[in-house]
Amino acid sequence: MVQTTWHAGSVMTQHHLEIDDLRITLEDAPLLELDAHIGPGEVLAVMGPSGSGKSTLLAWLAGFLTPDFQASGRILLDGRDITLLPAERRGIGLLFQDPLLFPHLSVAGNLRFGIPRAIPDKLERAEAALKQVGLSGFGHRDPATLSGGQKARVALMRLLLSEPRAVLLDEPFSRLDIHLRQEMRQLVFDRLYEAGLPSLLVTHDREDAEAAGGPIIDLTGQ
Repeated sequence: MVQTTWHAGSVMTQHHLEIDDLRITLEDAPLLELDAHIGPGEVLAVMGPSGSGKSTLLAWLAGFLTPDFQASGRILLDGRDITLLPAERRGIGLLFQDPLLFPHLSVAGNLRFGIPRAIPDKLERAEAALKQVGLSGFGHRDPATLSGGQKARVALMRLLLSEPRAVLLDEPFSRLDIHLRQEMRQLVFDRLYEAGLPSLLVTHDREDAEAAGGPIIDLTGQ
């Protein structure tokens, strides 16, 4: 059993994500066991080769675990047990390898899509978000005209505008070149810290894991 607790300085919000006594099996064979507490603005990095359970862990946290796997344990978000909630009610955001921007929407349209319905002034919020990541005036653009780094920044701000209470990062830097990778690491981890969001990163890359600045769990040989 792997257990880890990580504490950092104070941030604006105080969200906490806890993985309590998780055990996942596949055809009765143990795959993954984990206990972890992730505090506000902290990133827990989980490393391991293909087949070690990284993607399965994300699927369980996000609410997409297939019936092929059997899981026991709890997910606590801000002290609330969300283990049995459907994915859309968990309050967990995801950032993937690909930006997954909607091709039929403008850049601003992609950002507005992420904003909860009850929030007013969606266009103003979208424009402010673009300004924060150096993309002022890009709202009208077709996502297909953006560079890889620009798409990644839009995807990040869409995630943050959706107001999640925790974030899962699925190899979000793996498709970027070395320069962009370093830039996006800094941007993503800084924004998550500022927003006070507990986050879990799965990656094959130790540099990504170390750049997150939090604890690292290596599933190799578990």
